[in-house]
Amino acid sequence: MSADVTHTLVARTGVRGLPWLLIGWIGLLLAVLYYPVLLQMGRDWYLDDNMGHGFFVPVVSAWIIWQQRTKLLAAAYRPNLWGLAIVLMGGLLLVVGTYAVEQTVMRGSFLISLWGAVVTLGGFRLLLDLAFPLFLLVFMIPLPAVIYNQITFPLQMFASQVAEAALSLLGIPVLREGNILELPSQRLSVVEACSGIRSLMSLTYLSLIYGHLFESRLWLRIVLLLLTPAIAILVNAARVAITGLLSEYDPELAVGAFHTMEGWFMFLLALMLLVIVHRLLGRIARRYGSQS
Repeated sequence: MSADVTHTLVARTGVRGLPWLLIGWIGLLLAVLYYPVLLQMGRDWYLDDNMGHGFFVPVVSAWIIWQQRTKLLAAAYRPNLWGLAIVLMGGLLLVVGTYAVEQTVMRGSFLISLWGAVVTLGGFRLLLDLAFPLFLLVFMIPLPAVIYNQITFPLQMFASQVAEAALSLLGIPVLREGNILELPSQRLSVVEACSGIRSLMSLTYLSLIYGHLFESRLWLRIVLLLLTPAIAILVNAARVAITGLLSEYDPELAVGAFHTMEGWFMFLLALMLLVIVHRLLGRIARRYGSQS
């Protein structure tokens, strides 16, 4: 097809062709280069309950990009060779992470190489247009152990303190020693799985997607995102308190399938609270906006 015919089709449809061959080659090279890293990350998603949302992250990012396909195809992007320098930087980090046996560095290098590939194909303008779905890919990388441990312990202590206060208000004698609650019938230990880190990570990710889909005002998206950790932490603390309360009636309710179902119910409650907070903030914004 000649250049004149191509420009005519673009003028009529507003859609440009994509360099599928180049995209295929770059995608194949990244897949081959990072196959061991991606395979191990997929295993972590399957084995680590805290990373169960990892399977959905690339799918959701791809879906968001697909939703923008008309705008992307109509734009005039130009390749930028500086993207190759970014890909090279990612490759160097992969080597460093491999020799240092540091999974986070290796996985982060994949994102850097992917971003570099985007710049190579369409320049920094394409990278900017795809900034949100590409940023979401950060959530498919598990937290480094150092950061994970620094977050989980304070969350365990906070959940234990809230549960102690709530149970005392309900008239249930409780003695707290660190993250262990001594109840009349049994001892409850607020372990890492009950720290709320799982719901915190998943709810933060969903908050970003929810704001992208249902809120056009950037400032309100930011406020909603900042409030998300508080919602997740408070709901998890309430879950620990409810577990302690139910266990006084039947210790079996604190373990097993019922305990798992309780966790899912509380996560759905956190999602509902996120939506309610968004609606309230929206009403406040409209009220003050109409008065100004």
